[in-house]
Amino acid sequence: MAIDLNAIRNRLNSLQTKVTKTDNLWKPQPGKQQVRILPYVHNPSNPFIELYFHFGFGGKNIISPSSFGEADPILEFAEKLKATGDRNDYQLSRKLTPKMRTYVPVIVRGEESEGVKFWGFGKNVYQELLGFFADPDYGDLTDPVNGRDVTVEFKTAAELGKTYPETYIRVKPNTSAISEDKAVLETAKDQIVLGDMFKKVSYEEMEGMLKEWLDTGEVSDKKEEPKVEVKETTTATSPASNVKEAFDDLFNE
Repeated sequence: MAIDLNAIRNRLNSLQTKVTKTDNLWKPQPGKQQVRILPYVHNPSNPFIELYFHFGFGGKNIISPSSFGEADPILEFAEKLKATGDRNDYQLSRKLTPKMRTYVPVIVRGEESEGVKFWGFGKNVYQELLGFFADPDYGDLTDPVNGRDVTVEFKTAAELGKTYPETYIRVKPNTSAISEDKAVLETAKDQIVLGDMFKKVSYEEMEGMLKEWLDTGEVSDKKEEPKVEVKETTTATSPASNVKEAFDDLFNE
């Protein structure tokens, strides 16, 4: 049997590709963009990933251990404050209670070669997307063959004349495949565990931070998208003869 030199060269190139760091979170830019929500390979039954953060606590953004079902001393203290029934304690407890941010894996149309990004959003967009998934006229937006793209429109605070920006979504009426390109489907499979992107703080470290807050009485209200670093990945390009079959092979090994 003849050796496939092209396959060997491709494999060698993939092994020699330098691993670089990049921000794998996606933020919509002002204007309209189109994305396709993908199944989350680490939980195919639900593409939505709910994580909880202490934003601006001691000048840092910290992922709460409650995101992983673990004890969070800051949250525990917030619950104790809330239980006192005192109005001031209740207001303080709200500052200390971690805030939920929901993510979905997406491919950004026109940027498929950049691989899977994780789009994070707040409660309003989350509820709106859940409504589409629950509507039988739309159903599973992530379906590899008969799913739907989502148009995301981002308007800045200045554009709206408000103190905060807003994000609007519109689900495309026509169904479509994720892609006819097998390379894109391979990229769609290449997803990290989202929770692993964020630096975790131990229970003891968080206790120390809580003690420091109790001593100083200072907590920042600054909120911003947590910054993370992940490695880039590369895939070879080849056409898919059957989209559904190719996708099923990739996601159901």
